[in-house]
Amino acid sequence: MPMEPIPDLSSLSLADIARLAEDHKLPPVERWNPTHCGDSEMRIARDGTWFHQGSPIGRPAMVRLFSTILRREPDGGYVLVTPVEKLDIVVEDAPFVAVEMKVERDGRDAVLAFRLNTGDIVTADADHPLRFEPGEDGPRPYLRVRGGLDAVIARAVYYDLAQRAIDGGDTPPGVWSAGTFFSIEPVE
Repeated sequence: MPMEPIPDLSSLSLADIARLAEDHKLPPVERWNPTHCGDSEMRIARDGTWFHQGSPIGRPAMVRLFSTILRREPDGGYVLVTPVEKLDIVVEDAPFVAVEMKVERDGRDAVLAFRLNTGDIVTADADHPLRFEPGEDGPRPYLRVRGGLDAVIARAVYYDLAQRAIDGGDTPPGVWSAGTFFSIEPVE
């Protein structure tokens, strides 16, 4: 069964985004507890590129499929899990990258939706918070996607977030989305 095409975030309304999020059914990886089978020989690079045995996975549909069975373990490690096997996968930073942002409304009424490199759409809210961590080259922005899995926010998108925070005039600087305020100051 082919995967649906990646949506064009700029053409979606908030209602469309909410419907897509509701319709997007993921496997119940949190309920699967097979025995550990070894190493998947896969790695997700800092820039979001997926590799297998050192070579990039060139089929976006394959990456999207693998991303649906990715799980974060209690020890902080990552695995690809099915009902019958569990394989380690190396994640250099975050497993996803937020590559595009759409904003509707302003101030406390704003809603920020992000398209990930896998095509998933996530709205920043209390269940999907934005956070900013200190990094060597400045703050590292992240968005919680699901089950302990995060997306690093791409640099261009971060600049848009920072500009919104500056323009918003809040102290400390931050952004509102879905009724929740997110400070852009890094949490130490």
